[in-house]
Amino acid sequence: MMRDQAEDLRRMAGQRGPSSRIIAVTSGKGGVWKTNIAVNLALALCQLNHRVVLIDVDLGLANVDIVLGISPKYNLGHVMRGEKTLHEIIMDGPLGLKIISGGSGITELANLNGWRLDAFVASFEQLNREFDFVILDTGAGVHRNVTSFVLAATDVLVVTTPEPTAITDAYGLLKVIRQRAPETRVRLVVNMAKSPAEAEMVAERLNSVLREFVQWEVEYTGYILTESQVVRAVAEQQSVLLAFPSSMASRSLKRIAGILAGEDAPSQPLGIKGFFARVSSFLHI
Repeated sequence: MMRDQAEDLRRMAGQRGPSSRIIAVTSGKGGVWKTNIAVNLALALCQLNHRVVLIDVDLGLANVDIVLGISPKYNLGHVMRGEKTLHEIIMDGPLGLKIISGGSGITELANLNGWRLDAFVASFEQLNREFDFVILDTGAGVHRNVTSFVLAATDVLVVTTPEPTAITDAYGLLKVIRQRAPETRVRLVVNMAKSPAEAEMVAERLNSVLREFVQWEVEYTGYILTESQVVRAVAEQQSVLLAFPSSMASRSLKRIAGILAGEDAPSQPLGIKGFFARVSSFLHI
C-alpha cells in the first residue's frame, strides 16, 4: 500500500502548473556553515527582485532562526495537525524574505498517510504563485530524513570546506545524489577557503574522485573565503550580506545568486506542492 501511495505522489509531483524553483542547500557534514550560505543566498536573490521563501528543514538546531535572530512560534507540524494554515506560520524576514520553520513537522511528515498527507501536500499549491524561489536549508549527511529533501529537489547546492573530512563526506553525499536522482542539477560551493586557488583545488579534488568512481562531475559554482566579518555577523545574529555588504563574502554570495538567477528553470519544474509530494514518496519508500 505504501508503494501505491508513493506512485500516486510521484504522479502528483509530475503535474504541471505555476511553479516555484526549489533549491536545496545541503552538506555532507555539519560545521561547514551551510545555513549561513542558505540564508544569505536567499537574501541575495531578494536583492535581485525575486520573491523568495526560505524553509528550514534541518532536524537539528533551528539555525535559520539563530542566523537571523528570530523566534518562530509555529512550524510545519502545526499545519500537519490542522492547528494552523500555511500562511499563518510564514514569518517575515529582511528584504521581503519569507521564512517557514520545519520544526517537528519534518519527522511527522514520514508518519502522515491518506487524506492528511493529501491535504498537507495540497496546502502548498497556493504558494506556487507567490514565490519565484524556494531555498531549503536541509540537514547534513545521508540520513533518510535529509536525503529525502535533497533527492526531491531539482536543484541542489552542496557546501563543503577544504577540511579533509568535509570533502570526504561531500563525496559520499554527491555519490548518493548521482546514484538515486541522476536528473538532479547539482552544484558545489566551497566555503571557508583561504584563497580562490584553494577552493578550486578542493573542487578539482572532488571531481577527480567522482570521475574515477561515478563517471560524473559536479558543477563548481563558487567559493566564500574565510573572513572575520562573517564570524562577526553570525555572532551578532545578522546576515553578512546586510551587515557587511562590501565584504568579500557578500560579493561572492551575490555572484553565486546571480548565477542561480540567470539560469533557465528546470524543464519540468515541480513547484512547492510537487516537491513535497516527492519528499513524501522518498520518506515512505
